Amino acid sequence: MSAIWQNDGTAWRLLSPAGFPDEAALHGLVEQAPHILPLAGLPQLVVVGREVFLGGNRADLIAVEATGRLAIIEIKLASNAEARRAVVTQILTYAAFLHRIELETLEQVILASHLQKRNFDGLAAAVSASDQTSSFDATRFTAGLRESLREGRFRLVLVLDDAPAELVQLIGYLEAVTDKLIIDVIVVTSYEIGGQQLVVPQRVDAERQIEHLIPIPKPNASSGQLSVGTDAFVSTIPQAPADQQPILKRLVDWAIALEGEGLLKLWTYQGKSDRTTLLPRIPAEDAGLVTIWNDKGAALSFWRSVFERRAPVSLARIEALPNAPKIGQGTYTRDIPESLLVELTDAYREAAKAPIDLHAR
Repeated sequence: MSAIWQNDGTAWRLLSPAGFPDEAALHGLVEQAPHILPLAGLPQLVVVGREVFLGGNRADLIAVEATGRLAIIEIKLASNAEARRAVVTQILTYAAFLHRIELETLEQVILASHLQKRNFDGLAAAVSASDQTSSFDATRFTAGLRESLREGRFRLVLVLDDAPAELVQLIGYLEAVTDKLIIDVIVVTSYEIGGQQLVVPQRVDAERQIEHLIPIPKPNASSGQLSVGTDAFVSTIPQAPADQQPILKRLVDWAIALEGEGLLKLWTYQGKSDRTTLLPRIPAEDAGLVTIWNDKGAALSFWRSVFERRAPVSLARIEALPNAPKIGQGTYTRDIPESLLVELTDAYREAAKAPIDLHAR
């Protein structure tokens, strides 16, 4: 159980959880920010459907991992009796329905309207659109997804505001007797501090750790390397054309300055080719507004979905700039004037302050 203490100037006091007004609030939080869930193996989930009709009922959320593993997410408040009993049967029923479904049926029938609503023509496109490192392998993903469906290798995620002991015991038993399911029980506790909402997500483990039962896939050595900071990126700058090196150094200095303000965290990704990227990621989520490239010269790629949910005001200002770059999902520009960096600075500042809309749909 999480514990939050606050000093009001006179003494420390233990805060009581504020709770969620309804399941829709917790539902909206998970849909908009699945990255806050501390899942076993730390996968990156991409939500591809909400209230998805599976057999006779609707699954709260369907998501997919970059490996192709399908994830079923059920969200319940402890006040709902299903949180104590039927939710496990419910999520297993959804898994049974999806077991041995053909990939084409999943995409073209079950998830067709959900993918269309999100402007994706398939599951690979949905995951690729969230890939800010250019490491996504569509062929490997599709093979993994087909295996997930054929073998019933799913991730089952129960998101609650409280985990009853009998539920944890039941999940522990299921973990012990199967090697095809990864089951995460996540308790999300909500607090209100100074008019702001604070959420604390925690993974609840039974007697045995799920990480010991399910081997975490090792990354393919050919897929690239992710490292903290800018050193690996800076080391590649001398390989760029001479006229591009000052621009690359300027972009690194710009990103370091924003990190110094606490607006982002910097990572470097070195891909399979000679292209290297610097990833200025927003602390609130595992994504950034832009990616900085050393692709035989300096370039920026933009991530519109992140702009729309974290910095919509700045997005409008950037699109109003003279000769504004196209802000799409992964769109790319080598024209990087100082005016663009000024607006991107404001965008990261806006993103750092943006709340999560708990009722987002």
